[in-house]
Amino acid sequence: MTVNRILPCLDIDNRKVVKGKNFLGVKEIADPLSLAKKYVADGADELVFYDISASVQNRGMFLDLIAEISAEVPIPFIVGGGIRAVTDIEAALNAGADKVSINSAALHNPELIHEAATRFGSERIILSMDVRRTGDGAWHVFAQAGMENSGVDAIEWAKVGACLGAGEIVVNSIDEDGVKEGYDLQLTKTIAEAVDIPVIASGGAGKMEHFQEAFTEGKAAGALAASVFHFNEINLNDLKTFLVNDSVADKVDV
Repeated sequence: MTVNRILPCLDIDNRKVVKGKNFLGVKEIADPLSLAKKYVADGADELVFYDISASVQNRGMFLDLIAEISAEVPIPFIVGGGIRAVTDIEAALNAGADKVSINSAALHNPELIHEAATRFGSERIILSMDVRRTGDGAWHVFAQAGMENSGVDAIEWAKVGACLGAGEIVVNSIDEDGVKEGYDLQLTKTIAEAVDIPVIASGGAGKMEHFQEAFTEGKAAGALAASVFHFNEINLNDLKTFLVNDSVADKVDV
């Protein structure tokens, strides 16, 4: 049975949880460990930890913080940001991550996906894509926390990532990030139909119906969100009840 997952996301900068809009105007909002504990208690299926400034600042991950959070998180814990080589992936896994998300480094060295999947297993390797629609209507993948247009077509890149061994793909819509008007369903659906691995929708959740749309119209296997959970606009338990009542019960891990 396919299980559609709810994944709260902790975007980390300067060791604090932050949030912005369209990847800009980032502000500190909370302590990551406190939020992690809350989301576990509220019923999150998985927890995501993105160090959003590690790649831009050319520094390593906060391995001590990852270890501190993982010790309190009994659910699958996904870590991304600052991944440049297989050794970084190994360090994150040793610190307590269950899965590692690769973004900019994979664009610069696609073979990293294959190397990581071969060594650690595809189920532990996630390809994360920051995607924006360009002037010609195409979807391009952006690197360096959404600041650098790689020129790579998002759909084709998803196919490459799946072929190289990624076990899942997270599709972060820069256009919808923090806007709260819904996920980019067309983008998510197009990628989900192009690959045979699970796709996680990210960017745009503003109300409970948006999660349902991601699972149905968007054909996502999971829905990632941040600010609606951080600011208590949506409670995880209430969200799962809503999805069950709206006939998504057979797809939601409750």
